[in-house]
This record gives sequence, structure tokens and C-alpha cells, in this order.
Amino acid sequence: MESVAERPGFSGYFSSGLGHRGPYPTKRSTESELIVKKFLAIIAATALLLTGCSQVGAAATVGDTKITQATVQGSIDSILAERAKVDTTQMQLETGESLNRSQLRFHLLSKLLRALGEELKIEVTKAEIDTRRASIIEQVGGTTSLPNALVSAGIAPADLDVYIEAISFSDKISQALIAAGVTQDQVGPELQKLVVAKSKELGVTVNPRYGKWNAETADIQAADSASSAVTPSGN
Repeated sequence: MESVAERPGFSGYFSSGLGHRGPYPTKRSTESELIVKKFLAIIAATALLLTGCSQVGAAATVGDTKITQATVQGSIDSILAERAKVDTTQMQLETGESLNRSQLRFHLLSKLLRALGEELKIEVTKAEIDTRRASIIEQVGGTTSLPNALVSAGIAPADLDVYIEAISFSDKISQALIAAGVTQDQVGPELQKLVVAKSKELGVTVNPRYGKWNAETADIQAADSASSAVTPSGN
């Protein structure tokens, strides 16, 4: 995030507000310094609100819904803890800012798909989630193989049902598009258009510490492209 000090015009304001005309600070100049410092603090706070989330403690907001930093960090901490329990030497795992961003993306898209499903009168029931969870566990080779599969997929155990709900909404919306005449090869692009439109309708903000929100693709981009690497992990 651009700092206040890096903004055009700031240096001029700074020098005009604090410039001493003699070798020693006077009482008046000291009072001026305090006033300027308070003013700069207000500018900095305002800049943070304008460039990040409008709700304190939010990693992102989707309309009136807040995704807290604690929620995202909980997913990250759980994933890292699970990695320590399995052999990850043959896996390519996200780390650092890339992992932070992917977990926020997961929570954001889950909420957008749910909102889109609600708009289209599509429902995903608990029974459907339970059935699909059982199917996934069977596909990966049983409950003993599930931790390894979740680590590889970058999904925290506590987020599995959220993931299942999201992909279930995605599948049902895709089926609705096909029923409406969309060809199979256009389902993906059309689904993305719907998600983008929903994100613009609700309004999405992302805390700058996680990256930048791209409203045209409904995705979080790295503030610095160099920080988005996926690295082999034995950590």
C-alpha cells in the first residue's frame, strides 16, 4: 500500500508545516509540530480506510458481511498445522502471502457463490453436504487418507463443509445455465460473469495486506507479483 509520505505533494506540505527558521525550536514551532503530527495521523487513518476495508478487523467485506482476519488466519494456521502431520515432500504448496491470499479468496468466493445461489433460488442442504463429504472421503481412500488430501488441496479440515457447499452451488448454477441453453464449453465463462456481476452488486473490499481486489475478474491479485509464488514444500 502506498504510504502517505510517498504521495505527490506530501513533501511540500511537510516542509512548509515544520520548517524551522532558526537553529532552535521555539514554543510556537513545537506546538505547530504537534498540530501537524495530529493532522498527519488523521490523513494516514483516512488513507487506510479508503484503500482497505471499512470495517475494523476485516480481511474483506462482501456487502454487509465481514470476513474477519481471525477467520482467514484460523484457516491458515490449521493448514500449516496439518502440513506438519503428513509427508509434503512431493507436494507443491502455497506459502507466505500466496497462502494468505488463497485462503481469503476461498472465503470470499464461497460467500459470493452462496449469494448467487440465493438469488437464483438454488439451495444446498445439509444432507447434500453430508452425502458429498462421504463421497469425497471414499474417493480419496478413506478417512485415514483425508488429511493428506486436504493438505494437498489447501483446505483446512474445519472448512471442508464450506468448500463442499461452494462447489455444490457452483455445480447447481452450472446445471441451471445448461438448462437455460448455455453450451458446455461456455458454462465456465458464464458462471464467472455471474460471480463478477454479483460481486459488483454487493460491493467487495479487500484489506490491502492480502492484495488487491480485481472487480473485473472477481479475484484477489498480489500487490507485488513477486510474492505470489507456489513453492515445493517440505516445511
